[in-house]
Amino acid sequence: MFYTYIIKSKKDNNLYIGSTNNLRERLTKHNKGLVPSTKNRRPFEIVYYEAYKSGDDARGREVNLKLRRNAFSQLKRRIKKSIEIN
Repeated sequence: MFYTYIIKSKKDNNLYIGSTNNLRERLTKHNKGLVPSTKNRRPFEIVYYEAYKSGDDARGREVNLKLRRNAFSQLKRRIKKSIEIN
């Protein structure tokens, strides 16, 4: 399986969108500081993910969420309670 995911920084409450074929391993890498774009914002928690059979579909969804503000805004409204500041 392939995944498009959203993680939330517990440090600054910002969201990060990514895709992977191993969700647990990828979260571990984010939290260990092994991902350059997120290493200064850790720790993270997964707040949302979608599963796909195709890696191209997962990466396409990631790009869609990153480049189309309306798509990401709509998703954030759907998962509002999951991304609220604790």
